[in-house]
Amino acid sequence: MTRRQTLHDIPTPALVLDLDVLERNIRAMAEKISRLGASLRPHVKTHKCIEIGRRQLAAGARGITASTLVEARDFADHGFDDITWAFPVVTGRLDEVVALAKRVTFRVVVDSQAALDALAAAARAAGVTIHTWLKVDCGYHRVGVDPCAPASLELVRRLGSTPGVAFDGILTHAGHGYSAKTHDELKRIAGEERTVMLEFAARCRDAGLEVPAISIGSTPTISVVENLDGVTEVRPGNYVFYDWMQVANGVCRAEDVAVTVLSTVISHQPGSDHAVVDAGALAMSKDLGPADPTRSRGLGPVLKGLAGQAALERVSLRSVSQEHGVVAGGSAADVEGRFAVGERIRIVPNHSCLTAAMFDEYVVARGEDVQDRWKIWRGR
Repeated sequence: MTRRQTLHDIPTPALVLDLDVLERNIRAMAEKISRLGASLRPHVKTHKCIEIGRRQLAAGARGITASTLVEARDFADHGFDDITWAFPVVTGRLDEVVALAKRVTFRVVVDSQAALDALAAAARAAGVTIHTWLKVDCGYHRVGVDPCAPASLELVRRLGSTPGVAFDGILTHAGHGYSAKTHDELKRIAGEERTVMLEFAARCRDAGLEVPAISIGSTPTISVVENLDGVTEVRPGNYVFYDWMQVANGVCRAEDVAVTVLSTVISHQPGSDHAVVDAGALAMSKDLGPADPTRSRGLGPVLKGLAGQAALERVSLRSVSQEHGVVAGGSAADVEGRFAVGERIRIVPNHSCLTAAMFDEYVVARGEDVQDRWKIWRGR
């Protein structure tokens, strides 16, 4: 009889996925969105994993959201047949858009007349109709049309009348919710996200223009919403894993974080105020988290053991080079005698989406027991 592997057997660095936490997070978000009367179209850029996407659909999700054409194609290859590419359409890759639109219900995003013209021409040439959202700026000021500008109404008019495209509705992303400093500020941003979209839809309809659907959402804003009246669907992604950024901002609890990086201590000199581990920038990314009064700003806290989610006070991954990571605390006493060479530790990532994209697979575990390995489809 083959002995089941544990986290003590896994070569490091490795990305550990806590299956119990994952399943709880998926179930909780699905239940919340259903209760609020909207559809859930989760963003798969966080996990890039077929097994996780299937669990989200089984919990009630209506289709998925992708951030790249490769993600969309990979999921289409595995039977996902309703996909939104929530990224302004890249006009140099319209042949790939057309190919996907011939296979599945593929929804794209535009925020300019130039993009609409190029998309429509490619669709007509191929004899297909491509589902298209209009991206609206709800305050993030990254991409999207100004909901108050007359030109935005005209673009809605053209979307509804241009051969080759089927106008799905209006879509936004309150990405500035990630930088909210307080819970009240996050609630304000979440409220504005919905209000901006409802008011823009009302202006369109007052002008005689149909708006078939309204799509909003990010994990921080959806975590605090209490009313989705008028919203058709939401598109959070990070909620499947969460991360230390979400914990520090009050979006979730530390025990809700489903992924950690398993690492090995490779150096700790006598009297030193730090230890070195084998998880560097190519395991953790270099995404600094928010300021945390209990520890210096760094790349993520260290957990107390291989099972469980409690973090050591003050101790975190303080800096990284390509393959090395430096673990330190507020003083030498925080690390003295704590990190023996060869010891394994788990580090909570600041940003789970970027960290997951650094690895080829998840080591799926319950406690310290390894259950499975799931591929991360991270092609470009």
